[in-house]
Amino acid sequence: MHSDDVSEYRSLFKVAFIVTILTLIIIPLQIVVFSIVPLPETVLEWFELFQKNVLVAFFHADLFILIDNICIAVIYLAFYHTLKESNKGLLQIGVLLGWMGIAAYISSNPTFELLALSNAYATAGGSEARLVLEAAGKAALVGWQGTAFDTYYVLNGIALLIVSLLMMRSAIYDKVTARWGLASAILMTIPSTAGIVGIIFSLLSLVPWYVFSIRFAGVFRRLGFQIQTTTGAGAPDLES
Repeated sequence: MHSDDVSEYRSLFKVAFIVTILTLIIIPLQIVVFSIVPLPETVLEWFELFQKNVLVAFFHADLFILIDNICIAVIYLAFYHTLKESNKGLLQIGVLLGWMGIAAYISSNPTFELLALSNAYATAGGSEARLVLEAAGKAALVGWQGTAFDTYYVLNGIALLIVSLLMMRSAIYDKVTARWGLASAILMTIPSTAGIVGIIFSLLSLVPWYVFSIRFAGVFRRLGFQIQTTTGAGAPDLES
């Protein structure tokens, strides 16, 4: 990157570094909650969990994964400005697909619908009203991991594949970082909704993604917080 570009987008790189750290915190927390508290299997179990422990219910309903994806949208923008000199057209396609996938995921997440239905179910007076609310809860769960979710998963896998391939040609990121990204992208070729195979691939993809995130976070930190000095010839010089 040119020093002028770094100066212009320094605030973006700072925010991208901060949100990357946030995603690195969310992922292990999500794993811990899933390992301690089993995922509800029925609508009524979901309603009960929201009434008993709303924070755990938020984790299971993927509210924090939604937050994670909003952070990733910012990360994609930082990727764009660090890699656009490699192949701007291809990178634009990758970032666009990633953003489309994130938008699909946000629209499919049922966290607050389930919370509202749970509260309504808890205060419903008759059995008929509760049956209607239970049916609405079933509809929310069915729509949660349907077409929109699979679209999000596949599109973000393609976006990550494009970004990682372009990293292989970049002087800003090293090839080790790019390979970790490629490993995660390959494991994301099968959505987590595809039965036991999808779940295994989904869990395995977290390992290279986590390492990948740590490595590109270091790049964002350097670009966002580095000190700009001036050389004797008057040209800007960037120091880590």
